[in-house]
Amino acid sequence: MADGKHGGVLGAVYEAKGAEEVAALYDRWSESYDHEMAIAGYRHPSICLALLARHLPRGAAPLLDAGAGTGLIGEWLGIMGYPHVEALDISQGMLAKAAQKGAYKAFHRLALGGPLPFDDGFFAGIVSAGVFTSGHVGVEGLGELIRICRPGGVIVLTVKNTLWDGGFASRIAELEGQGTISRVEETAPYVSMPAEGGTVPSRAVVLRRL
Repeated sequence: MADGKHGGVLGAVYEAKGAEEVAALYDRWSESYDHEMAIAGYRHPSICLALLARHLPRGAAPLLDAGAGTGLIGEWLGIMGYPHVEALDISQGMLAKAAQKGAYKAFHRLALGGPLPFDDGFFAGIVSAGVFTSGHVGVEGLGELIRICRPGGVIVLTVKNTLWDGGFASRIAELEGQGTISRVEETAPYVSMPAEGGTVPSRAVVLRRL
């Protein structure tokens, strides 16, 4: 998924009213998405990949790419030695592009923010890049990701600063206090698309399921 300035398709996504409108916009964007994000210098996938590799042993499986988009992260995870990655995205068009990369073992057209059809502790690791942002998913999407991550597994996600300051940080602190997760790493805020300029910063966070 994406996280940048208000303009073009991305601006429309931020302003979308409801999950189906978001899905339709991403369906239309799927053909040009990889090219446009490369031009924008999109950083979330590479930062999330580096953090996952730092905190989750090579070969851990299965993994979930939550908000997989066109499959940028899934392709790289295979190269890095993670043998079983599943893709979840709200957009069938994006999932179709991801399937062309041959990087995923399963595909799930689902929206984050509600119940997910996976058993407790099913995934060894979860990565969610550019999803917790304006017009996409808020803190309500965090609980299910934690539930489906196995004890000892990690969740790597990016969070836009507006969401972080609007309740995400306090929720993570609350879950830490309850002994549900530990925050093992948090980056300094950074701009996800430096070529665009003027965007609200985000941060990447690594949570370990306890």
